[in-house]
Amino acid sequence: MPHARVSSSLLAALFALTAGAAGAAPAGQAAPDLKRHQPQIDRILAEISPKRIEAYVAKLVSFGTRHTMSETESDTRGIGAARRWIKAEMERCGAGTPLQVAFDSHVAPVSARISRPTEIVNVVATLPGSQVASKDRLYVVSGHYDSRVSDVMNYTADAPGANDDASGTAAVMELACVMAKYKFDATLVFMAVAAEEQGLLGARHWAEQARKNSLNVAGMFTNDIIGSSRADNGKVDNKQVRLFSQSIPATKEMSETVRQLVATGGDSDSLSRQLARHTKEVGERYVKGFKVSVIHRADRYLRGGDHMPFLEQGYAALRFTEPAEDFAHQHQDLRTENGKVYGDLAEFNDYDYIARVARVNAAALASLALAPAAPQNVKLRTDRLTNDSTLVWQANAEPDLAGYRVVWRDTTASDWQGAKWVGNVQEATIDLSKDNVFFGVQAVDRDGNVSVASYPLPQR
Repeated sequence: MPHARVSSSLLAALFALTAGAAGAAPAGQAAPDLKRHQPQIDRILAEISPKRIEAYVAKLVSFGTRHTMSETESDTRGIGAARRWIKAEMERCGAGTPLQVAFDSHVAPVSARISRPTEIVNVVATLPGSQVASKDRLYVVSGHYDSRVSDVMNYTADAPGANDDASGTAAVMELACVMAKYKFDATLVFMAVAAEEQGLLGARHWAEQARKNSLNVAGMFTNDIIGSSRADNGKVDNKQVRLFSQSIPATKEMSETVRQLVATGGDSDSLSRQLARHTKEVGERYVKGFKVSVIHRADRYLRGGDHMPFLEQGYAALRFTEPAEDFAHQHQDLRTENGKVYGDLAEFNDYDYIARVARVNAAALASLALAPAAPQNVKLRTDRLTNDSTLVWQANAEPDLAGYRVVWRDTTASDWQGAKWVGNVQEATIDLSKDNVFFGVQAVDRDGNVSVASYPLPQR
């Protein structure tokens, strides 16, 4: 098995010298440039248009209500007209590209928020990957196109849903239309899902089918309430977005993998946390002056979104949401009281802000879909007591693989602090104690695209 050894005498000095940079590689295995911007990603971000996003939101609002149980026959009002328009628009902008647009539907039975059997229809646009070794690896991004007012069962009242969640739906449509013109190694799936307000029904159906069919969903983003940079106290914050990220799942019984995470202190190294670290690093690199604030929760306190059914199926999934919600413009009947306007109206959205959030999504999705898969079967050897650490992993299958990078951080740190390029090997020894740091291993291709890090489980 190929092996590399990397040493340093002082932990602090090593952090200072190597944080965020590639280290020296074995002879003949030079590190790709990991700091440079990928030109394709820069072009994608430059094409994302606030004006188009605003037009998408305006059109979605024009359907009056998009409640899950609203009108389906009309061409101008209700959820049926909305989903047909979303599908037609993505077909139009994807014409001449490999983008494949389809409905994904099922009938939901009567439940707490469904008063009659109701067809739930997702609009799914798939951009197939172009690399044989990667095309079965999927990255999913969603927004929910249904809307509601104060009474979640009221399916006749006007429910514009401009922020919740026409903002996320418009961002996903813009991503699909822009990114469809480009090639990626892995497959991208852009979804406008229904019945989020009725219990995450559209997303749950797709996630359950994905697991049933053994789809390799390597990461999922939902964009839900990304429309406003103004909080309920009037403060404007258009320089950051919240990214909610689960640690270990809150289940009655732990899987063996989760048990080993907990046993080794890796509860902040779950699949979703690793995806969040990658998204933050890439998003902030490409969208200058914009912060991705990773929140160490699955979602807002005791609340949820369309990423949660993916988490339930064991997939890495994250939620993007604006910095501070204004609840006067969310889940409200349209009205004016004491001079204050209530309701989720398009005039309260900040379209430049939505575009920035869309660019973070685009940068992360593109980097993930261009990069190799995260290394598999990563282990940290524990067969002997030493003050250095030896990691082993399974070789990647991608033909453009350049090699691997070992990353680490202090046990109290959230983000990677040190990194070393170790070349195209499947074993590396780092002169740092496994007791003092958390490690990860990333795969890197010849263009410098870097995978999400994989946490090493103990090898006895």
